Amino acid sequence: MMEYYDSLETQSVKARAATLREALPVQIAHAQQRSSYYAQMLAGIDAEAIDSPQALVQLPVPRRSELQQVQYQNYPFGGLATVDGERLTRVYQSPGPIYELEARRPDYWRMARALFAAGFRSGQLIHNAFSYHFTPMGFMLETGARALGCPVFPAGTGQAELQVRAINDLKPTGYVGTPAFLKTLLDKADKLDLEVSSLKRALVLGSPLPLSLRQEFNQRGIETFQCLASVDIGLIAYESIPGEGLICDEGVVIEIVRPGCSTPVADGEVGELVVTTFNPEYPLIRFGTGDLSAILPGKSPCGRTHVRIRGWLGRADQTVKVRGLVIHPSQIAATLKRHPEITKGRLVVSSENHQDVMTLECELSDPTPPKLAKKIASSLRDICKLRGEAVFLNPGTLPNDGQVIVDRRSYE
Repeated sequence: MMEYYDSLETQSVKARAATLREALPVQIAHAQQRSSYYAQMLAGIDAEAIDSPQALVQLPVPRRSELQQVQYQNYPFGGLATVDGERLTRVYQSPGPIYELEARRPDYWRMARALFAAGFRSGQLIHNAFSYHFTPMGFMLETGARALGCPVFPAGTGQAELQVRAINDLKPTGYVGTPAFLKTLLDKADKLDLEVSSLKRALVLGSPLPLSLRQEFNQRGIETFQCLASVDIGLIAYESIPGEGLICDEGVVIEIVRPGCSTPVADGEVGELVVTTFNPEYPLIRFGTGDLSAILPGKSPCGRTHVRIRGWLGRADQTVKVRGLVIHPSQIAATLKRHPEITKGRLVVSSENHQDVMTLECELSDPTPPKLAKKIASSLRDICKLRGEAVFLNPGTLPNDGQVIVDRRSYE
């Protein structure tokens, strides 16, 4: 018999619509009254009239790509937050920089639902390989695990050998982290002849999960599920049956719009993922994520009744997600600015053995100064918080196409 996290997952279309008719006007009014950002953006809007996903269409779409500038004008949260410091647990910084908050209530990002759908249950030890430094990813999964009653080993990122030895010793039931780093750990375990067969399931996000990699995990006895989440929104959608699409979380409303616009596209057509949350402390309304996806027709065979999407299909802009972190074109521009010897450059993201690789391709005005590649790599790491390398090309090699970031990874 299929288990569900709560009764919301199997409610009827009629019941869900009734819930939205009540909840949406309340959230719109709350944002207008408590957020200076939305007080201005939604001025003149009748909150009572915004009572369905169809009614949301008349509202503007602020985008995540604009958050850095919005926060710069009104630190620290751009006027979007509706709470003061007494209600906050932590404040985080993501690349940009962009600042995020965590309010003082259980499972703030609603990640327990995705963990439950992936098969995690109370008492099972989870190996959490998301970062606990600067960004909230580690805490996002930990608060969800805590809501389920699952203890967590806070492994964080890097130090693969130490992590594998901890898995060998502690024998966790499951893993949460990026799929690429799970492969790194499994390969390291093979090299060191350490036992990691206690891992029976994984919930992965932050980077693509190609079918070949999912199959490799399955062959190792690890049933792997995906979810889509962001540091500002929390859980957006989650997988309950591998390969059957991602089910919309009960705490958000999802739309797919034409990239750069606010007009919804037809079901099945690829467009930008726009999300409305019911988070009272950070009420994002028609928030453009910059991620591409599409509505998947029909309902999930698992019995959950909410809308499904195809999953993450790329970016609507030139930002790119590498090893779980979003890299913005402005960060590449800042890296190039540190080194006046570079006349032109762009970041190329590729994949080798399911591992993300960042290469900054540079054209120089003069012969290569000593140790310049190492200095550029250091700047890239400082600004983007990720390791990469610099390579030098002959003048005129890079195309004049305006692209600052090129993603050459395959998502098949």
